[in-house]
Amino acid sequence: MAIFRCNKCGYLREVANEHIGKSAKCSQCQNVAGIHETTAFIEKIIEKYFTLQKELVNLREGTSSWDQLEIQVIDSPQSEPFSLKEIDPHNTKELTNNYQYLPIIEWFDKKNIKAKVNPRELDTTGFFDEIALALGNNYEKFKEISDKIKWMQKKGYTSTNFQLADKSQKEIQEFVKFCSDLYKYSFISKYFYQKQEKIIKITLQQSPQIVNFFNGIWLEWFAFMKIINFFKEENIKFSGARCLTIDFSNDDHFELDNFFLIQNKIPVCIECKSKEFRQELEKYAKIRKRIGLEKNNFLLCVADLSDDQAQGLTSMYEITFVNEKNLLQHVKELISS
Repeated sequence: MAIFRCNKCGYLREVANEHIGKSAKCSQCQNVAGIHETTAFIEKIIEKYFTLQKELVNLREGTSSWDQLEIQVIDSPQSEPFSLKEIDPHNTKELTNNYQYLPIIEWFDKKNIKAKVNPRELDTTGFFDEIALALGNNYEKFKEISDKIKWMQKKGYTSTNFQLADKSQKEIQEFVKFCSDLYKYSFISKYFYQKQEKIIKITLQQSPQIVNFFNGIWLEWFAFMKIINFFKEENIKFSGARCLTIDFSNDDHFELDNFFLIQNKIPVCIECKSKEFRQELEKYAKIRKRIGLEKNNFLLCVADLSDDQAQGLTSMYEITFVNEKNLLQHVKELISS
């Protein structure tokens, strides 16, 4: 049997093993809490007990109290972070399960902030993640394509050409491959390469999802996938969410582009901008303070921002600026610090 324990009122009951990793409302106080595998739950309690017992032996008079001992022993374990060890990050629905992102909801709940996750934003069985990484990892090369598609969509045009005659053979191959992938995964509706003239002709895709993707959502996908691929490689446990909505007690409402809780102890918020960002700097600084994050843990990732600009803006404002190139390095430094 599994165990449900309410972190708020202490209500305890056994439930079926099939519910392990899920969350449920407490029948006594309606608080949402996690369901734990019995052995793991007991092991954590025993681990705490022996740690406290060892401390008790070494205590000197006046350094602790039995009330503190009791509180620590009965405190239930936090929901377990998620591992991608046996999962392909680019083709899975596992990230959409509530046991993956539950620690984030619990983290905000402790701050009296209600967090909501749309599981559909964590489904990687589509191709948004692959194209986002291809674009973000080669943004200097493909920025021309992305910007032109975005401009054409804004103006209401349906087709455009790319002249490749002034590019090297390698650059032409890369351009052709990227545009071919856009067509293969239906990010554009038509594609034709005139090899002799060195011209690529494309017809735009009109679906709202694709329009939004080129209008900036690609960078949110890029940041998310860049980070979780690193977690996969290093076998780092985490909880992650895209398009996380948060509601404060005064009914203020915000959406966070990416939020991670790494190893159940390191919170990281990543806001993403592929266009103008300056008018929103004060808003981001206020959100950071309200959710209680250190400056280093609240990142504004701006596409094509130079390293010098990122460093200078970080010095000026109460948030940390990164670009698509150094985003991952900053997260690595947060984990190692």
